[in-house]
Amino acid sequence: MVEEPQVKKDYTGEAKIGRVMKNIATISLKPEDFSSPISLQMAFSRIYEAMMRMVEEGGPRPSYVAEVKFTDDLGNQVVFAVDLGENVPPFSKEKVKARIVVELYEEED
Repeated sequence: MVEEPQVKKDYTGEAKIGRVMKNIATISLKPEDFSSPISLQMAFSRIYEAMMRMVEEGGPRPSYVAEVKFTDDLGNQVVFAVDLGENVPPFSKEKVKARIVVELYEEED
């Protein structure tokens, strides 16, 4: 059972609306992939296999996302994505304002 928030903090930030191919997000390179020629070759193989799976599943699926950015209480920039779905979002601009609400609470075990 969720208790009432014991601490609640509101932040204001910005969001950039864009379109991504959702199932391509699983394809990525990591810093350790560049540690040696063999690591890079294994990464390319992993990417190739993921691309082939994506093609077999019907190709990439477009989705709209919001890249939300705000500055926390310690001055760090926080960035995260919000999936807006496959339909065009109801915004007239690419950049919009964002309100971020953080609630901290304890749960009963």
